[in-house]
Amino acid sequence: MAEAHQAVAFQFTVTPDGIDLQLSREVLKHIYLSGVTSWKKRAIRFKNGVLTGVYPASPSSWLIVVIAIMSTMYARIDPSMGMIDRIKTSLPVSEFMTVQTQTVFSAILFATGLWLSFIFLLRYILKALLSYHGWIFESHGKMSFSTKVWLSLVKLLSGRRPLLFSFQASLPHLPVPSIDDTISRYLESVRPLLDDEQYKQMEIVANDFKKDPAPKLQKHLKLKSWWATNYVSDWWEEYIYLRGRDPIMVNSNFYTMDFLYVIPTHRQAARAANVVHAMLQYRRKLERGELTPLRALGIVPMCSFQYERMFNTTRIPGIETDFVQHLKDRKHLVVYHRGRFFKVWLYYGGRHLWPSELELQFQRILDDKSEPQPGEIKLPSLTAGNRVPWARARLKYFNEGVNRASLETIETAAFFLTLDDEAHGYDPENIRCLDLYAKSLLHGKCYDRWFDKSFTLIVYKNGKIGVNTEHSWADSPIIGHMWEYVLATDCFHLGYTAEGHCKGDINKSLAPPTRLQWDIPKAV
Repeated sequence: MAEAHQAVAFQFTVTPDGIDLQLSREVLKHIYLSGVTSWKKRAIRFKNGVLTGVYPASPSSWLIVVIAIMSTMYARIDPSMGMIDRIKTSLPVSEFMTVQTQTVFSAILFATGLWLSFIFLLRYILKALLSYHGWIFESHGKMSFSTKVWLSLVKLLSGRRPLLFSFQASLPHLPVPSIDDTISRYLESVRPLLDDEQYKQMEIVANDFKKDPAPKLQKHLKLKSWWATNYVSDWWEEYIYLRGRDPIMVNSNFYTMDFLYVIPTHRQAARAANVVHAMLQYRRKLERGELTPLRALGIVPMCSFQYERMFNTTRIPGIETDFVQHLKDRKHLVVYHRGRFFKVWLYYGGRHLWPSELELQFQRILDDKSEPQPGEIKLPSLTAGNRVPWARARLKYFNEGVNRASLETIETAAFFLTLDDEAHGYDPENIRCLDLYAKSLLHGKCYDRWFDKSFTLIVYKNGKIGVNTEHSWADSPIIGHMWEYVLATDCFHLGYTAEGHCKGDINKSLAPPTRLQWDIPKAV
């Protein structure tokens, strides 16, 4: 619990008269509230898990089916064609299980089985409908009658108010293309790159591949496609991203910009506070599965798997391959400013810090005049270079003591925040302004972003913001979905005072941010 780290709940002193125990009611109150919040979160996750598990039906539909079956029994109609009686005969008779109780219980079991069968039938039909891809290849603005009918059926079977993961069980598996199709597409893609002689040689190689190893490999792919929803995604993540030994900065990471013409406030701490609070609200919805899934044309659902690792995630370097470390609810944030690292708690009394409270914490960091420790200022550049030197340095110099504790604090944070000392954004008098803005978001000074984190939020001193995202855990639409929510919440829901500060009272009793400590040798 975050609050337990910021204060001591009780103290005791051994005296000649015995033990003098002193309790801190305030801290115990925070611990109690944090526990209540945790149980509420579990209850909501359980409820939403049930809603997702029975989608496109609803739990209330089970009650409707049970009532319908019971009504037919009282009308002396047997819709089960004898199955209720069979279930009844298999139940034991006792003082607690009378004949009437057996009948009711048997009817409930049959109704439950019928309800579950109906759910699986709906999912199978929806999965079959979603296997149709003809709508993708139709001309923009034009739609055939068959596609219109198909869209209507998908919309009808998609249910109402789906949660983020409601469609996961109904999505079709990625089909394995035929060998002939794969080879023809490959030859078509290399034809512009080869002269006639080279292309003929490539055709010979392709035909040889088609005769011998291709059929065996195709069997393995089909076997994997039967039990994996996407037979290529895990290989793609590992071999396209995680096994790459080149720098992920520029080569892999991508960036997202702020509004072009709008800056809601020029106060750096205030903008950072509102945006961080909006991100925490988004994370809460994400963890509970309450977000609306992305749907093409507003109807066709997209896979939501990549959302799971948006927060509390870090790419850990390795000698041969990296791996993605994802943790559950993290309650702190790491902030980088002028070469120094600060740990900021995100919870107080079992709730998120309000924007005004976050602004106070970030302003404390901006006002801190302390100097970076030796080697601290350019420490993030380790994440910007080749992966092997960073992996070896991590094993050798960050495996114990304060270095390990501080690195673990960074890698387990919800995300990384850089309070940048530069100003960027759109300037009509500077034709290179957007180039400079983009370059800053893409790589900065090469040592002021933690490129291994799932994303680094960058807040400039003029209030402009942006995000640098590590690519292996997700593609750009996922972070884009979050970014749209954050910008809208920041500007249109949270807002600012006339002076540009965050709205709300300031709680000055919050413990100040904590400096991370390092013992970095010259070899690093």
